[in-house]
Amino acid sequence: MSLPDVQSTAPDVRISLTRVGVKNVKKLVEVARPGKRPMIFISEFDVFVDLPSSLKGANLSRNFEVIDEVLQQATSGDVKGIEDVCGIVSRKLLDHHEYADRTEVFMRSYYMMNRETPISKTSCQEVINVYAHAIAQRTTGEPIVRKSVGAEVTGITACPCAQNIMKDHAMHVMEKLEIPKDKQDAFFDEIPMASHNQRGRGFLCVETDGAIIVPLEKIVKILKESMSAKIYELLKRGDESYVVMAAHKNARFVEDCVREMARLVVTNFPDLPGDTNLILRQTNEESIHQHDAYAERKATLKELRDELNV
Repeated sequence: MSLPDVQSTAPDVRISLTRVGVKNVKKLVEVARPGKRPMIFISEFDVFVDLPSSLKGANLSRNFEVIDEVLQQATSGDVKGIEDVCGIVSRKLLDHHEYADRTEVFMRSYYMMNRETPISKTSCQEVINVYAHAIAQRTTGEPIVRKSVGAEVTGITACPCAQNIMKDHAMHVMEKLEIPKDKQDAFFDEIPMASHNQRGRGFLCVETDGAIIVPLEKIVKILKESMSAKIYELLKRGDESYVVMAAHKNARFVEDCVREMARLVVTNFPDLPGDTNLILRQTNEESIHQHDAYAERKATLKELRDELNV
């Protein structure tokens, strides 16, 4: 005798639910790359479907089956990126949950990148927080799938305001020492003034639809270049000098980081459609204050192109 399907019975309180599913499903994700080593992600998934008022529950075991099926596709090279993993899972969930009109998949991952320091060329590693998300919406025809991919990267920023204060002080000292103006200018051109620093956390998320895949490496590169300087887990003395000098020669406010991020997005993604949605965020953990500085921009790629006259 077969057991009754309790999920398919009517609930006591007949209201629909926006999200029903599973959270914090831990998986190792391997995305194959032609001619390169596969990308490995230590990941957690949240997987949801909507539930009509006529059903008591969703069949949650189907979510696990779909995730495992798609992860196998990723290993074999049929999946092009982590947003593709989420997009395919969300699309397949509509087939497995015939009562659902909308499915949603979140993926949070650690991705280990190999780095090389700028002067000593010492090998080191860096952990990047990466994110992917997809929503599949049932229609009268083919379902609509929107996908997003993003990353959070740490770097260093130097405060332009404090640096200007220190430069003004240094100029007064040099004047008292009767150092000629041309010598002062030559010194400031070569040696940037001290400032207080922040550990910056830049975040960039790109949302597209269809078969578009946004290279994760390009997102990480944009984030690193938007701050005052890159940071490394391991630094020799020459590397440390280089990083400190680079940061202070490129002092940036938190607002500057987001604006530079926007410029680099427009420059690096000329072929993405104008309706691509973007989230750009920067959080700077202050060193001389107890608060953090924050800036954000949400826009379509077309809006940024228009503002930048590109």
